[in-house]
Amino acid sequence: MDEQTFKNRTKKFALEVLRRVETLPRNRSANVLGRQFLRAGTPVGANYRAACRGR
Repeated sequence: MDEQTFKNRTKKFALEVLRRVETLPRNRSANVLGRQFLRAGTPVGANYRAACRGR
């Protein structure tokens, strides 16, 4: 898999995480789990892009 394809996949993954969190019910436990899911799922693409720029 080439670099650009993986960047696109990680971006789509982060967008899907956001969509899934939006569908959670509005209660305390779902809010806690949703925030954890966002923190864990969204930085994947950013970390990959940073690794590609590194030496």
